[in-house]
Amino acid sequence: MQDIIRQLEVMREGARQGGGVRRIEAQHAKGKLTARERIELVLDPGSFEEWDMFVEHRCNDFGMAEQKVPGDGVVTGYGTINGRLVFVFSQDFTVFGGSLSEAHAEKICKIMDQALKVGAPVIGLNDSGGARIQEGVASLAGYAEVFQRNVLASGVVPQISCIMGPCAGGAVYSPAMTDFIFMVKESSYMFVTGPDVVKTVTHEVVTAEQLGGAVTHTSKSGVADLAFENDVEALLQVRRFVDFLPSSNREQPPVRPTADPVDRPEPSLDTLIPSNPNKPYDMKELIHKIVDEGDFFEIQPNYAGNIVIGFGRVGGSTIGIVANQPMVLAGCLDIDSSKKAARFVRFCDCFNIPIVTLVDVPGFLPGTSQELNGIIKHGAKLLYAYAEATVPKVTLITRKAYGGAYDVMSSKHLRGDVNYAWPTAEIAVMGPKGAVEIIFRGDIGDEKKIAERTEEYRQKFANPFVAGTRGFIDDVIMPRNTRRRIAKALSMLRGKQLENPWKKHDNIPL
Repeated sequence: MQDIIRQLEVMREGARQGGGVRRIEAQHAKGKLTARERIELVLDPGSFEEWDMFVEHRCNDFGMAEQKVPGDGVVTGYGTINGRLVFVFSQDFTVFGGSLSEAHAEKICKIMDQALKVGAPVIGLNDSGGARIQEGVASLAGYAEVFQRNVLASGVVPQISCIMGPCAGGAVYSPAMTDFIFMVKESSYMFVTGPDVVKTVTHEVVTAEQLGGAVTHTSKSGVADLAFENDVEALLQVRRFVDFLPSSNREQPPVRPTADPVDRPEPSLDTLIPSNPNKPYDMKELIHKIVDEGDFFEIQPNYAGNIVIGFGRVGGSTIGIVANQPMVLAGCLDIDSSKKAARFVRFCDCFNIPIVTLVDVPGFLPGTSQELNGIIKHGAKLLYAYAEATVPKVTLITRKAYGGAYDVMSSKHLRGDVNYAWPTAEIAVMGPKGAVEIIFRGDIGDEKKIAERTEEYRQKFANPFVAGTRGFIDDVIMPRNTRRRIAKALSMLRGKQLENPWKKHDNIPL
């Protein structure tokens, strides 16, 4: 018996060594942690239960029969984050460059299947060179098996991808189908074809960082959600992030005790809106002042900055926040911001997270670039997402809500549950000056008359009270009481039940 136990320990130690000491040192030299070190950091100490430590590949071609490493380049299992169950896989770049084999894929699929059965998030720590070429189509089949599970798990359990190294070819599509993608600056990359292939085919010379680095994907392409300085920061932020999310679509978001009173007044909000309607202000100031303890986890802060999305808490319960940002493009909706917000709204709706929408939107961004690139279809995505959502929806209009953009931003007409406005709100088809120049185009040139008409229009329509008389706004509230009023609305909506008509699935305007 003792001999068998000793033999088991030897085998375990061999598996823990991955690709060996030399390759582990090379990984550390790049400023990267190993697959197991990453798991230890993201999970609660001592909580990790590993599966399939002794799995090996089954390839005998190209000398692979003599190159077998227990675990086959991925560490899989489950553990807890702040006491809550999660499943995790961590690709090991020290073993065949983290490349995916048939056996490697089977390990990932096994924990994803289990996560679906028990209802727990899946966290993927990706560090892979792509499909294992020696296995040919078997490795491609492995990727497809993982892709299929990404789709089945979508909207059932949260899926989070951390890109901790290179991800090329098929390796990028599994993360792309997960809910959130976090990257590490200077050490993680995502691209379908790398710089060498790009140079060969299109003769463009581009670095890996320019083509698919963390900054590129979090500021230009919008593929990734956040970029962090190193592995440690990324994994610690994943721990913080998971605390906002329910474990599955069958659960409510977690509640975290807070000493921050829900009826806390914020007198400074009474002066947040400038007297000049064309002067911007920072919507994030409002967000930080209404959430518990100012704790706001922003998603995609460097992409489509004209809209702000992220998670906060009110009264200890998670909320999703969507807010126009007047500091960027005057808060206009455009293609990128519509896609960014629509995906976030749909995630919140999947996982029972109430949505608070803060509105200051002068309209959709005009221009040939927007129209020719499909602003109609992309703007419709946000409209569709809000209209489809059945979770509690609380909306606050702080200043401008003009035209179709008023409708889109969780208006009462899209089944908004509670719709508030500040006294500074202007709810109209368009801005007063533009409206007057259309209605009274015969007076153009008479500046005095146009000014009088503009003021008349502003008094009559550019305020929250016309919408209030029709019941489109439930109340005009004092800015200082915003946190209290939102908290009361969310509390009232806790038992909300609303269902969409039965359908196999919808057909969102992609």
